[in-house]
Amino acid sequence: MIAIVKSCTLVGIDAALVEVECTIDRGLPQYSVVGLAAPSVKEGATRIQSALKTVGHDLPLKKVTVNLAPADLRKPGCGLDLPIALAVLNADGVISDEALADRLVLGELGLDGAVRPVRGVLAAAMLARAAGLRGLIVPEPCAAEAAVVDGIAVHPVADLAEIVAALRGERALRGPDGRALPAPRAATVDMAEVRGQNLARAAVEIAVAGGHNLLLAGPPGTGKTMLARRIPTVLPEMTRDEALETTKIYSALGLAHGLIDVRPFRAPHHTISTAALIGGGSAPRPGEISLAHNGVLFLDELPEFARSAVEGLRQPLEERSVSIDRVHGALKVPASFLLVAAANPCPCGWLDSGARECTCGPSSIERYRLRLSGPLLDRIDLHVFVRPVPLAELRAAEPGESSAAMRARVVAARDRQLARLRRWSLRCNAEMTSAVLRATCRLDGVGERTLADLVERRRTFTARSIDRLIKVARTVADLIGQDHIDAGCLLEAAAFRDVDPTADLAADLA
Repeated sequence: MIAIVKSCTLVGIDAALVEVECTIDRGLPQYSVVGLAAPSVKEGATRIQSALKTVGHDLPLKKVTVNLAPADLRKPGCGLDLPIALAVLNADGVISDEALADRLVLGELGLDGAVRPVRGVLAAAMLARAAGLRGLIVPEPCAAEAAVVDGIAVHPVADLAEIVAALRGERALRGPDGRALPAPRAATVDMAEVRGQNLARAAVEIAVAGGHNLLLAGPPGTGKTMLARRIPTVLPEMTRDEALETTKIYSALGLAHGLIDVRPFRAPHHTISTAALIGGGSAPRPGEISLAHNGVLFLDELPEFARSAVEGLRQPLEERSVSIDRVHGALKVPASFLLVAAANPCPCGWLDSGARECTCGPSSIERYRLRLSGPLLDRIDLHVFVRPVPLAELRAAEPGESSAAMRARVVAARDRQLARLRRWSLRCNAEMTSAVLRATCRLDGVGERTLADLVERRRTFTARSIDRLIKVARTVADLIGQDHIDAGCLLEAAAFRDVDPTADLAADLA
C-alpha cells in the first residue's frame, strides 16, 4: 500500500505542493528518502524515529521508502518531518487514508514528539485554499499566522501524540483558539515633535501622499533621521491585501507571528551586504527591500553604503520587485517600498550649513559626491536640503503639526489617486507607467510651456526625471484637491529637484 500525505515546501516566498508517498516492503530494515530532499529532511529520520516512540510506535523493521513528489523540486527545511511521520503511520496501518484526505500537513518534530514551528505557514495556508483542501494541520505556535487566511480550516497541534489520537478518531482536531492577534502598538513618535523644517515636512507629505522616493540631505543633527522615523505615522493604514502580501514575506523568513497590519519600517546599517539588502544567497531569499514591501526603507548615511548595494536598488525602484537568479534557483519577490535616504553634504557634514565651517578639501568633496551615481539620484523624486533650525524655534512651546493632521490630507490624496488609477490596478501616483501618465496627467497650454521652460533652463532633466516631475506635480495637485496640474504644481515639484546636494557640490567646487 502506498500512503500519501499532502504537504508543501517553500520556493522563495511561495509554497509548492509536495506529496509525501510512503511504502513499507519486505526486506532488510532500511529507511530512505528520495525526491531531491535536502540534508535537513534526510536527517529527519532520527527525529521521526524518536518521535514515533513517544506514541508507542517505531520505524518498521522493514524497507521503508519515502518519495517526495515532484521529484525535480528541491525540498529544504524541516517542515516535512510531521507529514513523513504520518505517512509512515498510514502505510503501517496505524491511521487511515480518510483521516488524512484533503488535509495539508506541515511541522518539524522534536525528539520528544513536540511539533515545532516552521517558516512559510501563511504561504502554506494560501496554497491549501487555492488547492481546494479542507484543512491545514500546523504547529500550534503558527496557527494564528495561518488563521488570517479565510476559507480554510486551521488545526493546531502541540505534539505527535495529539495528532495521532485525533486522526484515529479518539479525539477531535482542534481549531484556532480564537484569541485575537495582538493589537498594533500605538505610535510612540509623532511629527508634532519636529520643530521647524517646514520645507522638509512638506516634502515628506508629498512623498507619502504619492509614494515618491525622498532624499534628505544636510548637516548632522538637523533632524533628517527624526523626520524619517516618523514617516510611518503619516502613511495610510494597510489594506487587507497589503497586510497579507507583507506577512507572506515575513513568514517565509520565519519573522511573522500573525498578521502584519502595521506598515514596516526597515533601517539597515550602512555596512549591510548587497545580498542582505537586495536579496540573494546560494539558496535565494528576500532582502531588506522586500521586508520593506508596502512600507518604508530608510537608508541613513546613504553615501556610506557599498556602491554595489546602492546601485542594486535601481531596478527594484523602477519595477517594484526584485529578481534573484542563482544556480540553485530563481526568485522574484515584491519590493514596492518608499525609499527615504539621508546624507551629509560632505565627509565632515558641514558644507553650506551656515553653522560651522567645512573642513573638507575639494577632492574629498568630489569623491564623496561621486559615491551616489546620477542614475540612482534620477530615481529619487524629491531632494531636500535640511538646514539647522534656529534655537528660538527649537525651544518654542508650540508643537509642530501632528502626524494625524498630515495623515488626513495624505489619505484624502490617496483616495483621489485610487479613484483615478483603479482601472489600471495602481495604488499611487509613483506607480504610474508612461502610458498611464499620459492618460491621466495631461497638461494645458500654460503647463506645457512651463514644463518646456523648466527643461530648457535646467539641462539636467532626463526623460525619466521629466516623467517623475509630472508625477510629483500630480501629487501636489491631489493634496490641494485639484483635478488638473497647473503651472504652480509643476514649479513646486521642480523646486524639490533644485536642492539636490550633489548638484550643489559641483557648483561649490567650480
